Amino acid sequence: MSTAIVNGTIGTPRLRITRRGYALLTLIVAFPLVIAALGFAVNGGGAAAMDPVSAASLKSVTFGHVTVQAGESLWQLAAQIAPSADPRDVVSDIVHLNQLSSAVVQPGQTLAIPLKYGH
Repeated sequence: MSTAIVNGTIGTPRLRITRRGYALLTLIVAFPLVIAALGFAVNGGGAAAMDPVSAASLKSVTFGHVTVQAGESLWQLAAQIAPSADPRDVVSDIVHLNQLSSAVVQPGQTLAIPLKYGH
């Protein structure tokens, strides 16, 4: 530790942080936090909440294809391909397998159907 003569007395020098020093200190502390927040926003929390259907699980699933007809909903399609199964489960499996954002389908759209429902 160094000593200095201040006002005729011997003591340690005081550290003074200027306005620019505070700004730099704030930037140094905030920068990693901003980068982490941006990384989380871009990733969408994917590491914390993985999609239940991963690429590895899709490889083990065998499926057929069906084309949506005009006026046909995903619920009607589920009732046709698996009349004995719960349509909520069938719709959920089709939505996940095809990575759909909702259960809305368009005429002419081709969908993969798990073969466990038989067609």
